[in-house]
Amino acid sequence: MADINKVVLAYSGGLDTSVIVKWLQDTYQCEVVTYTADLGQGKEVEPARAKAEALGVKEIFIEDIREEFVRDYVFPMFRANTIYEGEYLLGTSIARPLIAKRLVEVAAETGADAISHGATGKGNDQVRFELGAYALSPGIQIIAPWREWDLNSREKLMAYCAEHNIAVDHDKGKKSPYSMDANLLHISYEGGVLEDPAAEAEEDMWLWSVSPENAPDEPTYIEIDFIQGDAVALNGEKMSAATILETLNKLGGENGIGRVDIVENRYVGMKARGCYETPGGTILLKAHRAIESITLDREAAHLKDELMPRYASLIYNGYWWSPEREALQALIDNTQQSVNGKVRLKLYKGNVIVAGRESKDSLFDESMATFEDDAGAYDQADAAGFIKLNALRLRTLAANKKK
Repeated sequence: MADINKVVLAYSGGLDTSVIVKWLQDTYQCEVVTYTADLGQGKEVEPARAKAEALGVKEIFIEDIREEFVRDYVFPMFRANTIYEGEYLLGTSIARPLIAKRLVEVAAETGADAISHGATGKGNDQVRFELGAYALSPGIQIIAPWREWDLNSREKLMAYCAEHNIAVDHDKGKKSPYSMDANLLHISYEGGVLEDPAAEAEEDMWLWSVSPENAPDEPTYIEIDFIQGDAVALNGEKMSAATILETLNKLGGENGIGRVDIVENRYVGMKARGCYETPGGTILLKAHRAIESITLDREAAHLKDELMPRYASLIYNGYWWSPEREALQALIDNTQQSVNGKVRLKLYKGNVIVAGRESKDSLFDESMATFEDDAGAYDQADAAGFIKLNALRLRTLAANKKK
């Protein structure tokens, strides 16, 4: 990579990426462009500008992409009821393709030769960033410092900062022992005591939600309106995608909703324990399945359920921009044309309970489903032939076994 003159770095303003700016400048003798995305991580991103300027960066990009993130990435994912390994709502995974897209776009805009990121060589994010970048810009060069340098501990990073006069924020309060990542969909926790899968997560770790035990004793009722599979209004008020998710995060957190503690299988091969808070996403998943239950044809719904684990793995492993994910998305979106209506939910002490659902596109026919007089809408005698035909192969097998 000796021909690199300019590189775009995914920059948070934290310790790691501040070191990376200086390391890139010295190692590659190149100009560094910083890119900072506001994905709703809950903290101010503008201070990254001053930090980048102090490191000699001339081109600094700071963007609020919360709306695009939820509208074009989170909501399409939720149309599929996506969940990885039964529990993980993919909060970190779904943010990476958007950042990768913006990195290569900024590289093209600024005439950069390469992009860079602060993901380690042990995690999934390096795969997600780089697969996304290559899919969108096949000739792009990528620099992953954690796979090249020997600054593999906080102590070494701090020593590097002292040697090169890099300003480091010193929090006055207690430093979190966890590695955390947050956006509008979730916040994740790894490291510290969590590296022992037998150890219970500490209560003061959780930042977005109260414990279910301390949640209100009275339930909170809400209504979510859907159009073609996407939430468009909350309690009768139309809202943007990002505003709906932000509001649901608050309501869910207040009611102790959205905590999970899992050991997941990383794409790079190891098992990793992580804790996640996804209050708004947990509510949306329950609500979306509820509106689909009355608007989707049985076989279309079952097909979606069969395909969902594959779709989830594609997102988890970094293949958002792959042709197979796009093909699955087209199928999923086609099923959502009739997924319109309203879902009423009860939020109570960590639980999301469906309290009702209605739709002008409902396939639920009370005259067929009733246990009262069905007035000829369904002839129960027809079931006898249906059962006999479907039992034919089972009866044949049973007869053969008795011979």
